[in-house]
Formats: sequence, structure tokens, C-alpha cells
Amino acid sequence: MTQYTIRRLLLAIPVLLGILIVTFALARMIPGDPCRAILGEKATVAVCERFNEDFGLNKPIYVQFGIYLANILKGDLGNSIRFSRPVMLILVERLPMTIELGLCSLILAVLIGIPVGILAAIKRNSIWDVIIMIGANIGISMPVYWLGLMLAYFFSLTLKGTPFWLPPTGRLTAGLASIPFYELLNWEVQKETFNYYFLGFFSNLYIFNSLITGDWKVLKDALTHLILPSVALSTIPLAVIARMTRSSMLEVLKQDYIRTARAKGLVERLVILKHALRNALLPIVTIIGLETGVLFSGAVLTESIFGLSGVGRSMYEAITARDFPIIQGFVIVIAAFYVFVNLLVDLSYVFIDPRIRLE
Repeated sequence: MTQYTIRRLLLAIPVLLGILIVTFALARMIPGDPCRAILGEKATVAVCERFNEDFGLNKPIYVQFGIYLANILKGDLGNSIRFSRPVMLILVERLPMTIELGLCSLILAVLIGIPVGILAAIKRNSIWDVIIMIGANIGISMPVYWLGLMLAYFFSLTLKGTPFWLPPTGRLTAGLASIPFYELLNWEVQKETFNYYFLGFFSNLYIFNSLITGDWKVLKDALTHLILPSVALSTIPLAVIARMTRSSMLEVLKQDYIRTARAKGLVERLVILKHALRNALLPIVTIIGLETGVLFSGAVLTESIFGLSGVGRSMYEAITARDFPIIQGFVIVIAAFYVFVNLLVDLSYVFIDPRIRLE
């Protein structure tokens, strides 16, 4: 088990290096240049030459990549061209928003998708099965940007003034602020140090921070602002998980050991949850891992629609401004997240099916 985990982590290194090379090259293949994208089309040649020299963009691309790779090995993701701030600091500010949105969406997709898929399987060819499958097909077919706009229009405009009104944009209501827990605890933290980034990351997780500080007003407000974007983002993964759960359960319910369990007189609930679901979990866990990655890709549109300053929206703005350090830094972090999720999925197989451990 330990050897397998170490081997997978070592194999992740060339994967991440390949992603870094491709991202570094593709970012520079975007039409236009950072100087005029940031300073405007009227920027003179002399100004752009000085701009490129200041940010090292006038050096050969292989030299730029070598410098960037050396900095990454030291834990430095560089400075944003557009904001003249460390990419790590921007990441600490923006990534928590995307993580909160992604986790809430994933929880919704799993908690609803799996039970609905089980229901469709045990009620096969019934009216419940038909309704669930029609709903799943509709959920997969609805674009995130359209559903997000419709949810915002209905719950924020149509239901305005009712108890069911929900905020359409932002993370917190104007006037509310989430005070970092380390400030309330009077911890002295030097800026641009590991502790500063580490504590700043967790304090920017508003739900976590409000639980630690006991600020229930901020907690309620943060959760309320997450409802609409989470529902919009979770719809497609929810539908995919429901369909996969149904398919996997139907395959398992045909097996002889299920008939044997029923013949022994076991309660149907135990047959479904203990015998059928456990043996149907492998493809379900796999699709959950894949859909976790989809949540990050869908976050670009969702964050833009609901005015959330997360990784997705920041990536879009960075690509528009040709801000290479942000593009590269955010992509390598997202790629590392993909690798980590896939590793967790692979390791979970051992606990779900002990036969894999023997192999």
C-alpha cells in the first residue's frame, strides 16, 4: 500500500511537469502581448520594450521557462504582471472561494445523486424510474450559464420580498466581514511567509473561519450566498452520478448473491445498502472523482455569473490580460488537485473492495 502510494506520487511529477510545459507554451501562443493587453493598444514601442524587460518577457522562451521552473522548485509562483503581487497571495485569496463552491456542489451532487440513482434502480421501469431518468437527462442538457441566470432571475427578482429570496451575487452581504481567526487570537504573523499564506488560506474559507470564530451571522450569510451557485454547478454532476448509480446498481442486483441474500430472508434495506450498494461503489466512486474535476472547470462560468472572485473567474481575467504567471500558477495548482483526487480515488478502491488489496 505504501509502495503503491509512493509510486503514484512519483509518477505525478512528470505529469505535472508536462502540464507546466504545455501551459507555459500555450499561454504565450495567445494572440496579442501582455503589454498592450494591460497598458492598452496605444502603448508605444519604447514603453512595451521597457515593460517586457521589467517582467523578463524579452528573454528567449527557454530561458524564461528555466527561470520559472527554478522558482517553482523554491515554492515561488512569481508575481502577477497585471497586479504586481505574488501569485501565491492571489491564489490564497481566490482558491478558498472555489473550494467552498466546489465542495458544496459536490456534497449536493453526491447526497442527492446516489439515493436518486438507487431509487431508480430498485424501481426499474416504474414511473419513478422514468421521472428520475428524464430529470437526469434534462440536468445534463442544461448549460451552467443558462441555469445560473434562470436561478438568479427567479430567486432574486421574482421572489424578491418573500422568505424564499436568495442573494444573486457575492460571498457576503455588504457591511459584513469575515475577520481572520488568527487576528482574533492575536497571533503575530509576518507577511509573505509560509505561516502567512497557510493561515490566510484557511481564514479565507469563510465557512471554516466563521465556525472557528463562532461568527454565526457570517456563517449563515456565507451559506446563503452559496446556495444558488452550488445548485447551478452541481446539476450536471448530480445527473451523471445518478445515472451511473442506477446503471451500476442494476448490474449488481442481477447477481446470484443478491438472490441468495433475499432468499435468506434479509430485510430489503440491508440487501440494497449492505450487499448491493457496496459492490456497486467502484464505478460510482470513479465517476465522483471525475466529476470533482468537472466542478473546477464549470466554476469559470458559475463564478462569472454570480460575481464570485474565485480561481475560475481569475483564470478568465488572467487569460484576457495575458497575465502569464497567474495562468501558469493557477493551472499547476489545479493540476496538482486533479492528481490528488485521482490518487484518493485509487486508494479508496482498496477499502471498498478488499480483493484489490490482495492483487
